[in-house]
Amino acid sequence: MSNLGRTDLRRRGGGEIRMAGLLPHQPPPCIAPAAMADALPRPQVPIVLVGLMGVGKSTVGRRLAERLGLPFVDSDEEIERAAVHTIPEIFDRFGEASFRDGERRVLRRLIEGGPRVIATGGGAFMDAETRALILERCIAVWLEADLMTLAARVALRGGRPLLTGRDPLPFLRELAESRGPFYAEAHLRVLSDSGPQERTVDRIVAALAERAR
Repeated sequence: MSNLGRTDLRRRGGGEIRMAGLLPHQPPPCIAPAAMADALPRPQVPIVLVGLMGVGKSTVGRRLAERLGLPFVDSDEEIERAAVHTIPEIFDRFGEASFRDGERRVLRRLIEGGPRVIATGGGAFMDAETRALILERCIAVWLEADLMTLAARVALRGGRPLLTGRDPLPFLRELAESRGPFYAEAHLRVLSDSGPQERTVDRIVAALAERAR
């Protein structure tokens, strides 16, 4: 993992928090999706999606990037490409600390690559240096979902080292409690529910449009 580069940025204060579609009685503005995207200025900084595993960062990120006309990149895929190992292999052979170190380096490189949509791993925002870099140079979007929804999603997909041998629901509940205060530093907070992913994209676009006013 030593060939991935390094950053020494120190943490700054947290970002502002805005809500978009977080509660049933707080729907996003009733604006057609195409109209919202057309009215939104092209982002000048990366948009980074953060949140727990299973919340849909990669799926939503790809659709958001297409809507905004930006490149999309999944940081986990980039880590695997740089390390020439899958993420489970990195955890097994080198440990979580080595993975987080490589994750930090890869994310810095991606952020320095210009405006794009970046889907991050669930633990990326927990690293103080990574979080400070994202909050200073990007728009961080916290995708939040009901824990039952998350548990159902992750149960259908393997390859998550932190879930090995664990019951998804209680483990995700513990993660939500420990990581929630850090995710709350993101600039925007958006609900990702069990409905179509395009609905989540609509909410993000609406939140970005509101922020750009």
